[in-house]
Amino acid sequence: MNITLRNESPADIEQIHSVTEQAFLDAPHTDHTEQFIVKALRDAGALTVSLVAEHASAVIGHVAISPVRIGDGAANWYGLGPISVLPAYQDKGVGAQLMEAALAAVAAKGAAGCVVLGDPGYYSRFGFTVVDGLVLPGVPAEYFQALAFTGGFAQGEVSYHQAFSAQA
Repeated sequence: MNITLRNESPADIEQIHSVTEQAFLDAPHTDHTEQFIVKALRDAGALTVSLVAEHASAVIGHVAISPVRIGDGAANWYGLGPISVLPAYQDKGVGAQLMEAALAAVAAKGAAGCVVLGDPGYYSRFGFTVVDGLVLPGVPAEYFQALAFTGGFAQGEVSYHQAFSAQA
């Protein structure tokens, strides 16, 4: 399958909303607000990286990366997510291509590291690991992982952008 990865454009916004909504429709452990989070991040100017996967002129996937705050004051840390792929294109490598491109893009912007909340079996494939002392309150430790690009790992409580509270 031939896909193109590129930065989102204003013309993609409705398709990104739809892709994100469909991708999480039957997903466990979600309150189905991911599409609202992406919109709120965009509206706040907090999408550091926003890439789409395109196939046959249609958006089939999207990944967002936004800044996070770390309790120890570490600078240049980011959070990956949401990452979305239309159900018909899942398990075909689209998500992996989005992940690799997004991580490369944020690293190229000088990121110290990136955190992610999700399936440890999936995200560990990209170098994410559980880090003692780096926590997201209320989340089982094994589901919150980090990847350092430069130096060591930050320490403390992680806070995502307020857009992650978006409900509509």
